[in-house]
Amino acid sequence: MTVHHLDDTVTQPFWDNSVEPRLVIDPGDIVVFDCVEATGQLTRDSTVADYANLDRSLIHALNGSVHVNGADPGDALEVEILDMQHKGWGWTGHKPGFGLLADDCKEHYLHHWRLDGDECHFGVADIVVPFEPMPGCVGVAPKEAGRFDTIPPRANGGNVDIRDLTTGSTFWLPILVPGALFSTGDCHAAQGQGEVCGTGIECPMTVTMKIGVRSDLQITELQYCRKSPVSKTDTVGYHGTTAHGPDLYKNAQNAIRYMIEWLADRHGLGWEQAYALCSVAANLQISEIVDAPNWVVSAQMPLSIFRS
Repeated sequence: MTVHHLDDTVTQPFWDNSVEPRLVIDPGDIVVFDCVEATGQLTRDSTVADYANLDRSLIHALNGSVHVNGADPGDALEVEILDMQHKGWGWTGHKPGFGLLADDCKEHYLHHWRLDGDECHFGVADIVVPFEPMPGCVGVAPKEAGRFDTIPPRANGGNVDIRDLTTGSTFWLPILVPGALFSTGDCHAAQGQGEVCGTGIECPMTVTMKIGVRSDLQITELQYCRKSPVSKTDTVGYHGTTAHGPDLYKNAQNAIRYMIEWLADRHGLGWEQAYALCSVAANLQISEIVDAPNWVVSAQMPLSIFRS
């Protein structure tokens, strides 16, 4: 087993099976990825104007790719997340036309977080979210020729934004081209289930992964395994809002709207702040999908993040 290091001097904001890999490894090797924040363009001093003027073609600024010897189409790539370390800062943002409440959002908003050890400090209303890191993007090269943007998740994985892919988790991806050509990035210090405003706590991070090949495992899409508990926030309960109707997407929108109202009434947050906090800490879930014609979606906010 060999330990390799990939610095953050080269980023890959696309999927393409024709690119030259940055690294070639053997199954079972460990790779330490230095990942920039998702855009590769923001810093701890960036302004909302910087956020509004991002070059969207550079998102996501992934690190890779990694060619794994012996990885053949039809096999599965096995990746263990051994460690993730932040670099002291992160951001959450939302903008008109994007996110679950795309039509409700009227202006660009950028919120800076201070990351200190295992805590993410919101800086408002004594709110502290635990550091529960995950890479938003994990993927192999697609089998189709051509260059594909990283925004939507695809059969190769990609921008899946699954908060359960955290330290100690293992995930598997279908290998679609020889060598797999694995890349990762878009790291989050924390994220709610749903990432409703379109961002979690986006931050630069050092990610250590052990990468192997499973020739005995055939899968069609990403699968994963994580340890309990599901979240460090699960200590003093949750406040939940619900919405019903025949459209799960609209139900999810309304459940988050009700949560934003609760955060304003109970904790004095502005709309922009509350929406950002929902994306980082609230968990969307389908509570009921069997009693036609209406289904129920819930949004849960952990009470442990409120220090006062």
